[in-house]
Amino acid sequence: MSPKLLHEGAILVADSHCASWRTPFINFLGALERGEIKTTQLVLMGDNFDLLFGPVTQTLHDNSDSIERLNRLSQTIEIIYLEGNHDFRLTSLFPNIYVVGRSQQPLILTHGKQRIALLHGDLKVPFGYSLYTSLIRNRPILFCLNIINTIFNGIIINTLSKQMQRKNHCQKIQNFETIAARHSTAPWVNKCNVVIEGHFHQNRTFNIGKLKYINLGAFACNERYYVVKSTEDRTIIDEAIFHKEPR
Repeated sequence: MSPKLLHEGAILVADSHCASWRTPFINFLGALERGEIKTTQLVLMGDNFDLLFGPVTQTLHDNSDSIERLNRLSQTIEIIYLEGNHDFRLTSLFPNIYVVGRSQQPLILTHGKQRIALLHGDLKVPFGYSLYTSLIRNRPILFCLNIINTIFNGIIINTLSKQMQRKNHCQKIQNFETIAARHSTAPWVNKCNVVIEGHFHQNRTFNIGKLKYINLGAFACNERYYVVKSTEDRTIIDEAIFHKEPR
């Protein structure tokens, strides 16, 4: 059943880009499991893994620890997973998690008197990117990719992994307001008061007309996560920093 409410105290995590060389997200999930961080609802805003493609075997093996932790956590808290451009076709991996594909976004939830639109952020993009992101999610293409990657000892995934290690996730985007303003003409914009998205890693909040816009910072940059609170009929997104030594 589709969730309707964004809980008071819900935790939002965007763009963790978890990988074998970047493990703070695994430690964060461990803190949730041990009750060191408490919530009744966890919203993963996409790109929580560097490379996690449901039909591609190597990506499942490389992220098996985190997959298992998320499935254990889903037995005790509600988890919503908005698929990103680095993690998709995940429904079969997470049977107790509400997975929201790109075509189903934004997910609009109610918090108090506010209607909150949640999305990863890679919507309303240039045609070339839109075509690419549709092709990479195509099941037959992923099936072929998995076969080629398996036959040639991980050549595709290992190459992508090396590229991702060189990527800087913490760059400031100039004139970012013009990118965020694309939502002002979205068909769903009149149904909500607040838009929250990841993808761009900017950690910025401003108004677009009557709409409050929040772009979450990337957990991969400095381990930011966000807690949903309300005051005077407004939704507040409090920033927290996670710094834990692994156990």
